[in-house]
Amino acid sequence: MPDYLTQAIKPAGRWSGAFEVCVLTYDERFLRRKVVSTVQGETLLVDLPQTTSLNDRDAFVLEDGRLIEIIAAEEDLLRIEGENLVQLAWHIGNRHTPCQIEPDHLLIQRDPVIGHMLEHLGAQVTPVHRAFTPEGGAYGHGRTHSHDHGHTAHDHTHSHAAHDHSH
Repeated sequence: MPDYLTQAIKPAGRWSGAFEVCVLTYDERFLRRKVVSTVQGETLLVDLPQTTSLNDRDAFVLEDGRLIEIIAAEEDLLRIEGENLVQLAWHIGNRHTPCQIEPDHLLIQRDPVIGHMLEHLGAQVTPVHRAFTPEGGAYGHGRTHSHDHGHTAHDHTHSHAAHDHSH
């Protein structure tokens, strides 16, 4: 049985006074119903009304009103630098790869195939270990998605009418 239950989130900057912290990777911060652990080893049943993309510094709201702060965990990433960051960002986005955009570099999850492609485009690609807080998806949904919709490369028969996958 989990120690705590949450069914609500407070956005970053709209709360104060958390009594506990939960450190989650980018992938772990996309959830609806899941048990997660706090840094003190307590368990928390997250039971949200819908699948939600949690941001760094959001907070879980417990039934008694107390808050547990959500921190973006450090994870294995690639730091992308180059003379034309806009072009590199376009190629990353064209592959539906989550990307954190900084003034002088980009960050993506460590993916050797994407890293190799970017090197061929002239990028300097460096492995790093940092918190990952990529840009949200289009239309305010908070997440991008990979081009793999659960089908194989040979089964590409579904309609893309709802979203453009131009290559």
